[in-house]
Amino acid sequence: MSTRQTPIAFAHRGARTLEPENTIPAFRKALDQGATGLESDAWVSSDGQVVLVHDGVLRAGLRRVKVAETSALDLEKFGVPTLRALYEECGSEFELSIDIKEPGSASKMIEIASNLGVESRLWLCSPDSDFLATLRAISSSIRLVHSPGRGNVVPATFERLASDLAEKGLNALNLHHSDWSKGVVSLIHRFELSSFAWDTQEIRHLNAAFNMGVDGVYCDRTDRMMATLHEWQSR
Repeated sequence: MSTRQTPIAFAHRGARTLEPENTIPAFRKALDQGATGLESDAWVSSDGQVVLVHDGVLRAGLRRVKVAETSALDLEKFGVPTLRALYEECGSEFELSIDIKEPGSASKMIEIASNLGVESRLWLCSPDSDFLATLRAISSSIRLVHSPGRGNVVPATFERLASDLAEKGLNALNLHHSDWSKGVVSLIHRFELSSFAWDTQEIRHLNAAFNMGVDGVYCDRTDRMMATLHEWQSR
């Protein structure tokens, strides 16, 4: 479980309401607004670079550009950055949560984070806990997050799931905010796992998550997220 007293405030795909999502301007804007974490998605370009974009296919007018068949340099023309570029442009003083869209990107991300000494601030997310467990053999410091999707965990099985994730060496469980309760957060913490809540878009969602004791939230509106967090902390 995270020992942080303050939940990590993840800007979902950067400050996507102000800048194009998953771009350097969006990530930079989110950090400028106070986000303590960034969230993105990872694929691998044709030349083997980890690139940050949500879908495997881009639309450019009438064209469909497949990420896996396009070089990182050409993808950059569409605003798609590499993971290296994110660190080069924005530094590394933030938590970074990345959904693994292409399994081959995981080891590459770990290598990049290791070279920068920020493995403990990189949270790799996947719905496949068995796959995540294989990454523990690559790095003892990387953060591994099970993200099963909305409504895909039966409440009666939470304890068994928490035990399984802990045994596999994972670090966190990421659920839709509506799937969390104070009791479930407490249970997850008993297994020394962190609890992350995604899609906390409204002030009421954020406050509910903070009051439950979650360790991290994901929001599209960085300004709203930070204002709500600061107000909550002042109570």
